[in-house]
Amino acid sequence: MARRHVRVVGAMLENEQGRYLITQRPPTASLPLLWEFPGGRVEEGESDPEALIREIHEEMGVAVEVLDQAMHTRHEYPTYDIDFRVFRCRLAESEHHIQHLRVHDHRWVTLEEMSQYRFPDADAKTLAKLLDLDS
Repeated sequence: MARRHVRVVGAMLENEQGRYLITQRPPTASLPLLWEFPGGRVEEGESDPEALIREIHEEMGVAVEVLDQAMHTRHEYPTYDIDFRVFRCRLAESEHHIQHLRVHDHRWVTLEEMSQYRFPDADAKTLAKLLDLDS
């Protein structure tokens, strides 16, 4: 049986205070209650930026502007592979418009504070790269 390959995009949203937006997965989702960069799967026929704009609107009801790709990593889970790309983004609206439509919670955290949150393995890899880029 062939392994599933899933393309996923995430947003690296930084606010004026130098904090990054992370969201908590719903309790009923796969990898429940773990924290992650907001985003999701790229659907057939979508570009990465289109998928990111759609996912963030579906998850939190806000619009984003997708800037440049910040990093790319691959991760093998037991039954599928993730191709994960993270893009620098900016909110098109103020952060107080964030709703919890398909996320359990959200936080604005510094790079140093991210180690206090549990991330899925693919996000943790990206976080490690982000921390290396920042130093």
